[in-house]
Amino acid sequence: MAERRGASIRLRITTIASAVVAVVLVLGAVLFVLVMRAALVDGVRTAAGNDASAIAERIHDSKDFSLTESELDAEDQLIQLVRDGAVIAASEDVEELGPLAVREGSATVSVPDEDRQYLVAAEESRDDVLVVVGHDLSDVDESIAAIVPLVAVSIPVLVALLAITTWIVVGRALRPVERMRVEVDEVTANRLDHRIAGADAPDELGRLAATMNRMLDRLDDSQRTQRRFISDASHELKSPLASLRQYAEVARSYPDRMTAAELTEAIDDEGGRLERIVRGMLVLARADEGSLRKAARPVDLDDLLLQEAQRLKTSTALTVDAAIEPARIEGDAELLAQVVRNLVDNAARHARGRVSLSLTSPGVIMVDDDGPGIPQPDRERIFERFVRLDDARARDAGGSGLGLAIVREIVGAHGGTVVASESPLGGARFTVTLS
Repeated sequence: MAERRGASIRLRITTIASAVVAVVLVLGAVLFVLVMRAALVDGVRTAAGNDASAIAERIHDSKDFSLTESELDAEDQLIQLVRDGAVIAASEDVEELGPLAVREGSATVSVPDEDRQYLVAAEESRDDVLVVVGHDLSDVDESIAAIVPLVAVSIPVLVALLAITTWIVVGRALRPVERMRVEVDEVTANRLDHRIAGADAPDELGRLAATMNRMLDRLDDSQRTQRRFISDASHELKSPLASLRQYAEVARSYPDRMTAAELTEAIDDEGGRLERIVRGMLVLARADEGSLRKAARPVDLDDLLLQEAQRLKTSTALTVDAAIEPARIEGDAELLAQVVRNLVDNAARHARGRVSLSLTSPGVIMVDDDGPGIPQPDRERIFERFVRLDDARARDAGGSGLGLAIVREIVGAHGGTVVASESPLGGARFTVTLS
């Protein structure tokens, strides 16, 4: 299937960052222009109010209700003196107009025949004369008109600079990731020993490389375990199959040397051995896949041990001691029965004459034998698959090399532990602790 490619992370980050900054700059520019205009208008309003206050003070002091020549001829400024709603004096531009204001305050007005707006401020003197002063807002509009193009040009330039910077920075930041991708892409089933460089870097990329290396370690270990398991399983299966073929060839070529009963017994023994190996491999395969789950049902462990003790007494000449207390746990009865069966069969194969089974509450199982025991360095290794010790686990004793490995997997699935130690009987003791 063709690899599906979308926009790169570099392009997406650059686009998103540029878009966000562009929006922020546009909103900021609009707000800046509005605030700037409000500040300029407020300055005009203050200036108009100051002029109105000065004229009102002059009128009160001089008692002259007329305007001076400079006030009459002032450019970009309108002045009116209003009393009782009538204009008593005004500058040239508004002398024929009615009152621009009738009470104190400020407002924006338009003068007929002029394409300009004025901001007027009105202040009443102590002589009941309303002084109205208007200042032209053209300067404000011109200042804003000069600022807007600068802002409009600055925003695209800033966004472009940001996009270029982001593209370069993100590209450099992602360069190690691309290198990792190439290195990981080169990892194959035959090259799981390859590791990603840069795992010692004290940053996120270093932690990513370290995590990927740990993943490769697990894959490498899993592959080695799988190969070893397949190799050992092939070897183990080859032995009973070869025996069955040998018996068949002897029976066919020399029918007088082997009776039907002997052939049947041989086939039954080797077939049973083959069945045990296959069954054990299936259990371990389920454990490797993580599908070995315990059923949440009450299980009476004392019943399982009593059944095995009775089976051992009736099928062997061994002396079987049993000290079993009632104990019940939540688990899978079939899997736990296999645990007990494997431990009892292991003890019976190696015992010289005595096997001991014990169970204490809440769920501690101990199986002892008086056999040769297990050396201290091998007490952990015996739980590995297809591992046999020269004396304690001989192939001709009937073991498949999987029994104790199965025990550990099942016990682990039930949240328990199993350990091997020295038995008071002189042989080996296996202790299973179930929660």
